[in-house]
Amino acid sequence: MTSPRILLAAYDLHPKKQLGQNFLCDPSVAQMIADRAGICPDDVIIEIGAGLGALTIPLAHIAKKVYAVDKDAALLGILKTEIAIHSLSNVLLLEKDILKLDFCTIAADEGTSLLVMGNLPYNISSQILIHLMTARSCIRRAVVMLQRELAERITARPGGKDYGRITAMLRYCSDIRSLGIIKSGQFFPRPKIDSEVVDIRFRAPLYPAEDESLLFRVIKAAFGQRRKTLRNALIGSELHLLPQQAQAVLEQADIDPMRRAETLEIDEFVRLSDQVSALPETGSYC
Repeated sequence: MTSPRILLAAYDLHPKKQLGQNFLCDPSVAQMIADRAGICPDDVIIEIGAGLGALTIPLAHIAKKVYAVDKDAALLGILKTEIAIHSLSNVLLLEKDILKLDFCTIAADEGTSLLVMGNLPYNISSQILIHLMTARSCIRRAVVMLQRELAERITARPGGKDYGRITAMLRYCSDIRSLGIIKSGQFFPRPKIDSEVVDIRFRAPLYPAEDESLLFRVIKAAFGQRRKTLRNALIGSELHLLPQQAQAVLEQADIDPMRRAETLEIDEFVRLSDQVSALPETGSYC
C-alpha cells in the first residue's frame, strides 16, 4: 500500500476538508478491519468513501463484489489504477453521493442483502447512519469507522448526556458492538480524535411501532429541545401538538410529562409514537 501522502502528492492532490477526507496509512489496520468484520466469500459490499483504496483492496480479496463509492472523481481515478495494479475484477467504482445511493436497487440487482463498510466522513456520519436505517430492509450489517465520540454516543444507554436521537433510533432496529479503536495517528491528515470501528447488525424491532416514520419523527421532536420536559419539547416541535394533546399522549403512554427525552427506553418511545398515531385525523401533528 502506497502512503496516501505520497500518492496524493504524485497526482498533485490534497485532502479535501469539506469532504471529511482522512486516509488510512497503515495497511495492517485495514486488514484488521476486514478480518474482524467477518466477511464471507459471497458477500456483496458497499464501501462508503473508498478514497485511495486502503480498505477496498483487502475487501475485494475476500468478498464476491465491492461497490466502491466516492463522490471525489479524482480519487476514483487513482483507485482505478490501484485496482488494475492488484488485478482485481470484482470492484465497481461509483462516483456518487452516498446519501443519494439507492441501496435496495443494488441489492435487488445482486439478489442478496448488502454489507456496508467504510470510513464515514465525520461531517455527515449521522446522516449516513439514518440513511442506512431507512434502507435496512436490504442491508444486513454495517461495519463502519466513526469518530470515537459518535461511537460512544450510539452505544450509550438512557439516562446520560450521550444518549440522543441517533442512539434511540439505532436501539430500535439494531444491535451494535465495537470491533476496535483506531488511533488518530493512523490517518493522513491526522484528525483531532481517535476513531472506532463498530459493527451494526440490523434486526427486526423488539417493540414494533405502528408507524415507524412517525416514531422517528417523535424521537427527533423529543430530542430537538432536550433540556425541556417531554411535554414542552413535543409542543414546540415539528409535530405541532397542542398542549392538551401533548399532555394526553404522554399520560396515555404511561410516561410522566415532566421527564426528559434522554430518560426514555425505546419501548417508551414506541408507546408514545403509537399514541400520537392514534390522534384524530384532524390532529395538527399531520
